[in-house]
Amino acid sequence: MIQFLLRAGILGAALLALSVQAATPTETIRQAFGKSRPDIQIESVKASDVQGLYEVRLKDGPTVYATEDGKFFITGDLYQLAPGGFVNIAEREREEFRKQRMARVSNDEMIVFPAEGKTKSAIYVFTDVDCGYCRKLHNEVPELNKLGVEVRYLAYPRDLPRGDQSRTTPKMVSVWCAKDRQDALTKLKNNQSIPTATCDNPVTDQYMLGGEMGVTGTPAIITTRGELVPGYMPAGDLARVAIEGK
Repeated sequence: MIQFLLRAGILGAALLALSVQAATPTETIRQAFGKSRPDIQIESVKASDVQGLYEVRLKDGPTVYATEDGKFFITGDLYQLAPGGFVNIAEREREEFRKQRMARVSNDEMIVFPAEGKTKSAIYVFTDVDCGYCRKLHNEVPELNKLGVEVRYLAYPRDLPRGDQSRTTPKMVSVWCAKDRQDALTKLKNNQSIPTATCDNPVTDQYMLGGEMGVTGTPAIITTRGELVPGYMPAGDLARVAIEGK
């Protein structure tokens, strides 16, 4: 009986030691970040393509790469040395994230200009009604529609962080609260006035979403594959990117 209890005690101690050591790299990294910077929130942690290195997506921040022991992390893009050239692994991960995240946005929250005839592809456009290149792009929306590309607008008023000092944000709220949002958006982009309106609207949420997607200026275009096109691109080139990819 004594030998049995001794064995059971040894076994229990061994199991306890194993349970203490059973923290996964994901848990270890989360704990390490929490102890170092409790103010930083982590959205996800997963193994990268490099053994021993984990991809850590920070909320409202960049993606970094941490060692599995949680002692070190590095910033910047991760590249693979592949035959024929470098492959940006980090951007590939970002594209997949954008693709999935944008697909969850309801069409009712966006201002959509449908393609004519068969829809070959679609683009998400973060826009500001007072942005010159946004206006230039909007003038080419009919051409994009003719080429089979659906244009889905989201609000990104660049002066929103100025709060009460913002001049563009109230205009964009009025657009999203208008009875005919397509017409209201087009009028403002043509430097015409529209009635001021307020309602429950997604303008602030879309601005925050833009930041999450890596948007820093307007127009910012995201394809349905998650590719980010920063800035204006002529309709013909943009249609090719939307349909065929970069």
